[in-house]
Amino acid sequence: MTNNTFIIAEAGVNHNGSVELAKKLIDVAKDCGCDAVKFQTFIAKNVVSKFAKKAQYQIENTNNDESQLEMIKKLELSFADFLELKNYCDIKKIIFMSTPFDLESIDFLASLKMTIFKIPSGEITNLPYLRKINSLKTKVILSTGMANLEEIANALKILQDCEVSILHANTQYPTPMEDVNLNAMLTIKNKFNVEIGYSDHTQGIEIAIASVAIGAKIIEKHFTLDKKMPGPDHIASLEPEELKAMVNSIRNIEKAFGDGIKRPSKSEINNIEIARKSIVAKVKINKGEFFSEKNITTKRPALGISPMKWDEIIGSIAQKNYEEDELI
Repeated sequence: MTNNTFIIAEAGVNHNGSVELAKKLIDVAKDCGCDAVKFQTFIAKNVVSKFAKKAQYQIENTNNDESQLEMIKKLELSFADFLELKNYCDIKKIIFMSTPFDLESIDFLASLKMTIFKIPSGEITNLPYLRKINSLKTKVILSTGMANLEEIANALKILQDCEVSILHANTQYPTPMEDVNLNAMLTIKNKFNVEIGYSDHTQGIEIAIASVAIGAKIIEKHFTLDKKMPGPDHIASLEPEELKAMVNSIRNIEKAFGDGIKRPSKSEINNIEIARKSIVAKVKINKGEFFSEKNITTKRPALGISPMKWDEIIGSIAQKNYEEDELI
């Protein structure tokens, strides 16, 4: 991880089964300034039974006549494909990540020396899966869509040999704004004292940006080359220009956090004498006159006596003549 927000460009299955399209997604993630690009590694028949139904968003965004297994099978890349993508990421100098969805895929990704394992929301209650991940003793990012605090706690007990960060998430694609519940991310942080982040499935970029503003250290966001492409996740994904805007906004927020010390900033030092005021003559004042509220006032610039010394000046005697607006 970096000291800044770790931004994961979630390519997922938006390659539509094409290695060349996957490489284009890697290019976009790199060009947009993301830290990592993440795919999904699975053997479809090991993940989905032939009786499994599609989620509603999958039904809406794909061929209604096919089963979930048939849909997933078309989005499957081979282990050889992922080796090629890992090597391509190394060339492009962007971190390769892929979420394993079955035990064989965990073993394969471990063989690639992948340094960060992402556990998807659907596996948080999969004991054999969690034990397999724990045996790797690696960095883990755990998504918590659909989960409650007890389920998160149970998963963390199993993953005790790993360095775990936790993402708040909602698994509906796209997530309705009223279901985001961003404050739950802070609940997770306070409850488990872990690094937190947000896996964002809302449309647009504002929620990802807002999550960083309140403490997210990891952001995961789906992206695509074109939202109109066929497939279950494209419609809830960012197009390249949106992804770039999100990354730039997050990097600006990081700059804006600062060190927390309240003092004049470097850029505003010169504004002090322009914006603040001094004690000046309200009217002509003759030497020997007493200063009073009738003959002095406060005006810019701040090149004379500070108005904070007003009480010390009131009642004292003018040592010279003053013109109107002249600094006392």
